[in-house]
Amino acid sequence: MTGSEETPSFRLAYVPGVTPAKWVRIWNERLPDIPLTLRQVPAAEAADLLRAGDADAGLVRLPVDRAFFSAIPLYTEIPVVVVPKDHVITAAEEVTVADLGDEVLFHPLDDVFDWEAPPGEPAFERPATTEDAVELVAAGVGLLVVPQSLARLYHRRDLTYRPLTDGPESTVALSWPEEATTDLVDDFIGIVRGRTVNSTRGRQAAKPSKSAQPSPAKAHQTQKPAARTARARATGAKSAKRGKPRRRS
Repeated sequence: MTGSEETPSFRLAYVPGVTPAKWVRIWNERLPDIPLTLRQVPAAEAADLLRAGDADAGLVRLPVDRAFFSAIPLYTEIPVVVVPKDHVITAAEEVTVADLGDEVLFHPLDDVFDWEAPPGEPAFERPATTEDAVELVAAGVGLLVVPQSLARLYHRRDLTYRPLTDGPESTVALSWPEEATTDLVDDFIGIVRGRTVNSTRGRQAAKPSKSAQPSPAKAHQTQKPAARTARARATGAKSAKRGKPRRRS
C-alpha cells in the first residue's frame, strides 16, 4: 500500500431517535477490517449531508427526494402525545386528534411530521427544536406530538406520553445517493435486510458472472443429442411395431 491510498471506511449518518447499534454490531462482526463511523445529524440536515458526500448512507425519516436518493423503508413509528404526568390526558390509554382540539400544541421547526394543519391551538411561538419543545411541555404551557422514539430519547421524569391513534406516522429508511451505490453500501443494505453472511442474495449473487452462463451456441449443442436420442427411440419403436409378425389363425 502506498502512502496515497486511504483505508476504506463506511460513514453512516443517522437522525435523532434512530438506534443503529444492532446493525453496527453486525457490520463489525462481518467486516472487521473496514471501520464504520457514525454521525448523528438533525433530521432536517440529513439530506444535505448526503448530497455533499459527507456520509455514504443515512438512517433518515421519509420522505426523501426520490429523484436523487434511493431509500429502503425499515420500520414505521406511531405518533405519541407528550404531556405532563398530571395532565388529564394521562387518564386515557390512547388519544385521538380530536382530543387535542382545545390543547396548545407545539410545532417545532424541526418537526418530522408533514402536518397539513397541526391540531390544537397554535403556540405563542415555534420552538427551534423538538428538545426545546419538550422543555416547554415540562413547563406546562403546551403539548407535543412526536414519534415514539423521540419521546423516549427526550424522556423526563415529570413527563409521559400516550399513543395518538389517528396521527401521522413516521417511517425510518436507509437512504443514499442513487449514483453512489458502492459495494460498501450494498454490504450495509444486506445487513439491514437481514441477509446472512452466506446469503445468495448478496451483491455477488445479484450480478452473476457472464462466464457462469452457457453461451447460446453451447446451450443449443447440449440440446441436440437429447433430441436425436428421443427421435431415435421413437423411430425404433415404430420399426419394431411394423416388423412384428402376424399371428396365424
